[in-house]
Amino acid sequence: MTDDRSGDQRLNKNQRRDAAREKARTLREQQKKKDRRNRVALQAGLILLALGVVTAVALVLINFQTGPATGPRNMATDGIRIGEGFTADTAPARDAAAEPEERTRAEDDPIAIEVYLDYQCPVCQAFEETNAEQIGTLVSEGVATIEYKPVAILDRVSQGTRYSTRSANAAACVADFSPDSYYDFNEILFAEQPPEESEGLTDDELIGLTEDADVDDPARVADCIRDLRFERWVAATTTRASDTPLLQNEEGQFGTPRVLVNGELYEGPVDDATAFARFVAQADSEAFSEENASPSPSASPSPSTEPTPAEPTPTP
Repeated sequence: MTDDRSGDQRLNKNQRRDAAREKARTLREQQKKKDRRNRVALQAGLILLALGVVTAVALVLINFQTGPATGPRNMATDGIRIGEGFTADTAPARDAAAEPEERTRAEDDPIAIEVYLDYQCPVCQAFEETNAEQIGTLVSEGVATIEYKPVAILDRVSQGTRYSTRSANAAACVADFSPDSYYDFNEILFAEQPPEESEGLTDDELIGLTEDADVDDPARVADCIRDLRFERWVAATTTRASDTPLLQNEEGQFGTPRVLVNGELYEGPVDDATAFARFVAQADSEAFSEENASPSPSASPSPSTEPTPAEPTPTP
């Protein structure tokens, strides 16, 4: 074995010091190069990681804000139509941004009642409470159909929880998975309507109401509500309703409720069952007898409740 120290021992003190300095300098340069390579690699990794995080966050935000591109099944007209036996019409899902399908009506078809409503709207609740019994009678006997068209114009009165949007989405979830339960769910939503300027019902409470309506496949309905799956459709159908001239007042504003009978807009008081019955009779006198036009006494507003305004709730 050769002892390398013998060569160093032949160098004088200054030479050994210079050699040591040169060796240290070489090691320092090598370490600097290594550090630079590691730093560049680390920076590149951090940049890639940051880009990945930004992309993931952007996708989450996009999905949260817009939801999927399809609307609910059974609401191709932006509403769900319920007829004799409280059975809903069925239809495939459509793009949320697609214009709603138009219905054609033959002369001998049942009376077509359409209601644009916001589940946070107290005036909509007044219309429902006043007229639900006579409408239910007409539907059960096959004399009329009722088509519910939920919109969301009152998110501003639910303390930031967007209850109008969430309740309309919940209704769309029921229409999608359990259409024949929609009539009952609509009634329950109005019976449990939270007051304006409250936070509204929670998602879990809305899910509980779907169970009260005995929906099919409650687990999928619950997931749909929690995911706000039809948020984009709710926004789109609200815009479409707001932009429809027939549904606007003289100032060009859209409000709820908006009620159509055979395509004619009802502009009478929402809390007068007799006035609405007469309007239905005038809209389709052949299909609506004088006997049916007489509302049940229980359908009239209770005198113990606060007076309900007759004007629709305007858009914000």
